[in-house]
Amino acid sequence: MEPIAFPQDLVQAQRDWIRTYEALAHPHPGLPHNTGLRRRLLELSAEIWWHPFFTTSAGRAPTARVELRRLARECGQRTARAS
Repeated sequence: MEPIAFPQDLVQAQRDWIRTYEALAHPHPGLPHNTGLRRRLLELSAEIWWHPFFTTSAGRAPTARVELRRLARECGQRTARAS
C-alpha cells in the first residue's frame, strides 16, 4: 500500500491536537484553568474532522484518519528527539 500524502496543515493540526490533549491529561500546577485547552481541543477536532482532504479519494480511505494520527505522533517524536 502506498503511503498517504497528507497536507502539511492537516498534519500540524493533528500534532497540535495531540499536544493539547496531553496537556489536558497531565495538568501542571502552574498552568491556569483548563478551559482554554478544552476550547482549543474542540477547535482542532473540528478543523481536522472537516478538513477538505477527507473529501478526496485518499482521504476517504478507511485507514486515513488512523494513518494521520500515526504520522503526527511520529513527526512529534522526531521533533522531540531533535531538541
